[in-house]
Amino acid sequence: MRVALFITCVNDALFPDAGRAVVGLLERLGVAVDFPPGQTCCGQMQYNTGYRHQAEPLAVRFASVFAGYDAVVTPSGSCAAMVREVYPRIGERAAAEGRGDALAEQAARVVPKVYELSEFLVDVLGVEDVGAYFPHTVAYHPTCHSLRLLRVGDRPTRLLRAVKGLDLVELPGAEECCGFGGTFSVKNPAVSAAMGSDKVRAAVDSGAEVLCAADNSCLMHIGGTISRQGSGVRVMHLAEILARTEGSAS
Repeated sequence: MRVALFITCVNDALFPDAGRAVVGLLERLGVAVDFPPGQTCCGQMQYNTGYRHQAEPLAVRFASVFAGYDAVVTPSGSCAAMVREVYPRIGERAAAEGRGDALAEQAARVVPKVYELSEFLVDVLGVEDVGAYFPHTVAYHPTCHSLRLLRVGDRPTRLLRAVKGLDLVELPGAEECCGFGGTFSVKNPAVSAAMGSDKVRAAVDSGAEVLCAADNSCLMHIGGTISRQGSGVRVMHLAEILARTEGSAS
């Protein structure tokens, strides 16, 4: 199986450790991972702010860059949802506007290959215990795209429960949005900040040392609020926890 890592813009620019954790984890499980250097943004930012036509070339590029792979794994439910849920709609719209079926055909070829990390581990590799060790109390925040568009369900928590030494605690109001929402946080900063504060309060109330999620964009928002408030809870991407072993956990 040829597997590629789609790192995403946020991780590439701000959280490269998440990408390294994905590669280390998958290699530990016997999966060889490629990193196609031609990958760029998936176009979510443009699409979500109303610039659909500007997102189309990025969808075409994504389909081209990852064409030769059997699976594309990403540590981002948000970007995985963009590809799987939105690319087909972009292609259908382009065809309806008389600009040909090429984009729709490219989207149809690439969409079935794209997996959020927990989906790939549980559904494709068929593993829940990945041999991780992380002796800390952890709460899991199911990000909106993972929860509502990808419907990853309990895959991440099944993986976390299998981590040696990890105590998984319930996060109050777990299914509530953290308030980031991409450009929502820029256009509606007061509401976004209030929602972020609610999420941090829930994390503190849970008693967790670490708040975990599968999207660093959300963790960036929550972590920034934690830093400003001095709440003391750490934020970590799911991949970083699953990549830890007894020799590396901290």
